[in-house]
Amino acid sequence: MNWLLPYPLLSAALLVLWLLLNQSVSAGHIILGGVLAVLASWAMATLRPEKPRFRRPGAILRLAGMVLIDILRSNLAVGRIIVRSREPGVNAGFLTIPLALRNRHGLAVLSVIITSTPGTIWVDYDAAKGTLLLHVLDLVDETAWTRLIKDRYERRLMEVFE
Repeated sequence: MNWLLPYPLLSAALLVLWLLLNQSVSAGHIILGGVLAVLASWAMATLRPEKPRFRRPGAILRLAGMVLIDILRSNLAVGRIIVRSREPGVNAGFLTIPLALRNRHGLAVLSVIITSTPGTIWVDYDAAKGTLLLHVLDLVDETAWTRLIKDRYERRLMEVFE
């Protein structure tokens, strides 16, 4: 059965997404969505992605809650910057942060966290040096941003993935 559906959760999620996007549960959509889901599962199997190993699953929930709160705070902060109508881009800048995190799944999650938080963008990661280039909309204190990324996110991601 593993050869037919190497990633059954992916296949199920894609089928549900297909049905939701088409707003129909007709037999034709179920068959077409099922075929596409199986083909996508086979395509993923040919890529042979490394399966993530979670050391502390409870830390994932704490991290997710923290990220949601940070996204809300960041939305409010970016809104204040826009509403204050000061000269745009006054404090915007780039910042290089050294990372100890090397797990590719942890780095991927960190990139999603940083990019989904308004006011910050993951620009580049240098694997040889282990440094992250980050763009921040309101860069006032570089050490505060470095501490935020390393203490708040990187440390918790290392608990989960390394």
